[in-house]
Amino acid sequence: MKFSLARRVCAEFFGTAFLLTAVVGSGIMAERLCGGNIAIALLANSIATGAALITLILTFGPVSGAHFNPLVTFAEAISGGLARVDVLPYVLAQFAGALAGTVNSHYMFGLPGFTLSRHARGGPAQLYAEIVATFGLIAVIFACSRLNRNVVPLAVGSYIAAAYWFTSSTSFANPAVTVARCLTDTFAGIRPRDVPGFVLAEICGAGIAFLLFRWLIPAELSAKSGAYR
Repeated sequence: MKFSLARRVCAEFFGTAFLLTAVVGSGIMAERLCGGNIAIALLANSIATGAALITLILTFGPVSGAHFNPLVTFAEAISGGLARVDVLPYVLAQFAGALAGTVNSHYMFGLPGFTLSRHARGGPAQLYAEIVATFGLIAVIFACSRLNRNVVPLAVGSYIAAAYWFTSSTSFANPAVTVARCLTDTFAGIRPRDVPGFVLAEICGAGIAFLLFRWLIPAELSAKSGAYR
């Protein structure tokens, strides 16, 4: 079933908003309950984010594809899975949804709508980690959506939950998420000055993954496997 652009953009907005609500909200709750144990806080944050991603992709995927990420939207447009004219509305909805999700989390926990983060996340190691994290995310999405689309929700949610732990950056892997998280001075935050480096690293990681997996899984093989599109 083909949904109208308005419905698809609405799905991207609310899906991304709930994703940020899960990321930021679970971080606030974890920080308040963990008694200063950062490992427990990160565990709670990663489980909540991974679980939320699975359910959000299942919920909004049939409507918009559940991109929730400008890099995924660009990759789909280049691959022919999304009309080029739909890219800007999708991306705007994702950024707006990310900001709305941050505000939503703050209000639920009695915080101001926006607070600039002081959480330092800079340096070569963390930037490299973002390249790795985003490469892995795009690789998982590209391969699973073309070879076994039914596992995409579980694969993406599981990957992000794991990448929270095996990357030093805790795997933002999403420019909209990164920008929104600079506006929360909580466990999930990132200093505004660190945002450009993270976004550039994410673009690099996504570009490498896209080029590699476009060669690994060409269109004719995707079609034979019964994959998405």
